[in-house]
Amino acid sequence: MMPEMPEIETIRRSLEPHIQGRKITSVEVLLPRQIKWPEPESFVARILQTTIAGLDRRGKYLLLQLDNQVSLIFHLRMTGQLVYVPSMGQDNSHHNRLIIHLDDGSKLIFSDTRTFGTLYAMHQDELWRVQGMAELGPEPLSPEFTVAYLSKAAEGRKTKIKSFLLDQRKVGGLGNIYVDEALFLAGIHPLRQAGSLTLPELTKLQYTVNQVIAEGIADGGTTFRDYRNGNGEKGSHQEHLYVYGRDGQDCRICGTPLEKIKVGGRGTRFCPHCQPLEVES
Repeated sequence: MMPEMPEIETIRRSLEPHIQGRKITSVEVLLPRQIKWPEPESFVARILQTTIAGLDRRGKYLLLQLDNQVSLIFHLRMTGQLVYVPSMGQDNSHHNRLIIHLDDGSKLIFSDTRTFGTLYAMHQDELWRVQGMAELGPEPLSPEFTVAYLSKAAEGRKTKIKSFLLDQRKVGGLGNIYVDEALFLAGIHPLRQAGSLTLPELTKLQYTVNQVIAEGIADGGTTFRDYRNGNGEKGSHQEHLYVYGRDGQDCRICGTPLEKIKVGGRGTRFCPHCQPLEVES
C-alpha cells in the first residue's frame, strides 16, 4: 500500500520535533536515479549547509522547508520510508537510498525497497515541475473541501465515485484504504457514478472522508507491511478498519460477507448490504 494523507501527516508530526532547526552537514546519495530534480550533484549543493526551517505536507508529499527557500520534497510511493536516527542510534535497513547527516550527529534516512519513491530539491518558482503536487485538489479537513465543492466537482460526471475520489486533482491525499472506508461509512457503492450522488449523499460523504482521515491520523496511520512513522514505529489504524483488508469477512455493521471487486484497476472492498448499488427512489 502507498502511504496516504494520514501516514504522511503522521511522518511529518513525528519528524518535526527532531529535525526542525537542525543544519544539514553532509549528504550521502546512494541511489541517484531516485532524484528527479535537479541532477544529483546540484541536488546536494542546494540542500547542503542549510537549516531545516519547517516541515509541510501537501497531499501525499512531504516538504522539508530549508532556510535558503528550497523545498526538499519526498514522495514515498509504495515502500518509501523516512526515518530519524538519533546520534549513536542504529540503522538496520539494507535499502537506504539517501542519508542526510545533521549537525547534532543524528541522521534522516530515506529508504525504499522497491525504489519507486522520488526526491526533489526545488526553488519556490520551480514547484510546478512536481506535476502531481502542483495539480492537487482540495484536501480533506481543509476549509476548501466543502460539500459545495464536492457537489460542483461531481456534477454530471459518469466516473465511478471510487475513481473520482482517488483522482488527486479532485481530492488531494486520498488513496485506496481511506476511500473504501469513507464510502462504506457513507453507505455509497463504489460503482455509483459520481454525478448520480444526491446532495444528502454528498453531504454524508464529505463528512465520512474527513472522519476517516482524522481517525487515521489519530491512530498514527495504517500499517500492513512497509509503512513506518518518522521514529520507525508502526501505525495502529489497521485494527479499526471496516472493509479494507477484510475481504470475505463479515461486515462489522450488518454481518453480511464483504466483497472485493476491481474499480479502475484498484482492489475495492465493500458491503453489498450497507452499500447497495441500486438506490431506491
